[in-house]
Amino acid sequence: MDPARIQALIETGLPGATAQVSGDDGVHFEATVVASQFAGKLPLARHRMVYGTLGELMGGAIHALALKTLTPEEAAARR
Repeated sequence: MDPARIQALIETGLPGATAQVSGDDGVHFEATVVASQFAGKLPLARHRMVYGTLGELMGGAIHALALKTLTPEEAAARR
């Protein structure tokens, strides 16, 4: 598994989202996902939305995925 494929899956599954994914060993990854769909949702619900875009890959080809999930407004405030 590679970061570019994970990024594509997340961005396809959450239209309009942007994802930055990194990971060097092919099974452990980190991602920052910015999506308007996260508005009004708690972190656990946001993470579930991202995991849903990856389906059966989670726990299989993707052993671990550390997530930062932000709305566009939250991302802008961090800059």
